[in-house]
Amino acid sequence: MRFCRLLRTLLLLPALLFAFDAAPEYADVVLNRKSELEGVRPVVFPHWFHRIRYRCKVCHSELGFRMRAGSNVVTMADIIDGRFCGMCHNGQVAWSADRCDLCHSGKRGQPSGIVGGSETKGPGRW
Repeated sequence: MRFCRLLRTLLLLPALLFAFDAAPEYADVVLNRKSELEGVRPVVFPHWFHRIRYRCKVCHSELGFRMRAGSNVVTMADIIDGRFCGMCHNGQVAWSADRCDLCHSGKRGQPSGIVGGSETKGPGRW
């Protein structure tokens, strides 16, 4: 029994050591316009994780996100009031806004923007 607990602790140790700061991957959106000024880590938004589940129009038409990096000012008050991310992150569709660490997971000092670039090579540019 003690061996199982020790083994579990040793297996979880690397995850605990590296679970604090999320490094954004290609096409993730880092939101840090206000985060660090408010005393929290930057938001790392996994754009493609959401994109495989929803069509662009869900967020960019129905929820009001503009398709230009840096043109959306999203506050926690907006989210709590059910706007922008708060439309789904309400505790029913996805976790609610009281789980700060799940979104505010970036390394301090990360600049806002889309990792890998903010323009497409297709017919539209935003």
